Amino acid sequence: MGIFDRLSTMLRSNINDLISRAENPEKMLNQLILDMKTQLAKAKQQVASAIADERKLQADAEALKKQAEDWERRAMMAVQEGRDDLAKQALGRYNEQLQSAQQLHETWLRHKAETEQLKLSLRQLNDKIEEAKRKKNILVARSKRAEAQQRIQETMSGLADKSAFESFERMAERIEATERKALAAAELNEEVSGDHLARQFEALEYKGSSDQQLLELKAKMGILQPGRPADSKQLGSGRGDVRDAELIEEGDEGKAR
Repeated sequence: MGIFDRLSTMLRSNINDLISRAENPEKMLNQLILDMKTQLAKAKQQVASAIADERKLQADAEALKKQAEDWERRAMMAVQEGRDDLAKQALGRYNEQLQSAQQLHETWLRHKAETEQLKLSLRQLNDKIEEAKRKKNILVARSKRAEAQQRIQETMSGLADKSAFESFERMAERIEATERKALAAAELNEEVSGDHLARQFEALEYKGSSDQQLLELKAKMGILQPGRPADSKQLGSGRGDVRDAELIEEGDEGKAR
């Protein structure tokens, strides 16, 4: 299993564990980002070790190549000295060192490619963590909005229960019925034990009061002058006005004769 395969497995395990515990979303997201950073730090250490191994392979391959070149130079020296036997032995060492150097160089190239891929994966993981940090606030806001909506729905569901309102209406009807009974009892008591004659005079007094208010209103409007005798005549039966008219006509006829 590769470095990032192990990292992915650990992250999934931590995420599933947090989700199963149904903790506070904001705390859960903060913990996830913290776990990601921790695993990223471990991945960086492992990638750094891989880079160090790749550099060592490169150095070892170059060292073997240099040793091969040294044996080739010795072989040339032996040829110049007329020692072909030493030259052949030096060439044998040269071939061995050169072959080892080539094999190690190929190993280094493969390891270097893998290291470059690890570095790329590490950068991608770092970018994802940074993106997760940016999205955290959005997710927290969405979570809080969802919680608020859930509370509203629960409240609305509670309001849908009409039993409390129905009980309130029944209580209001009972109070109104009690009030009606009390008024009826008072009226009945008045009818049985009240003074009818006194009530009739109270009615007459009220009428007189109304007539007086009417006179005052007409005076206020300028229709009648306050205190004129005609005011009371206008409120009478009309017989006084007819009598006055007859006397005036008789006086006019006497003057004519």
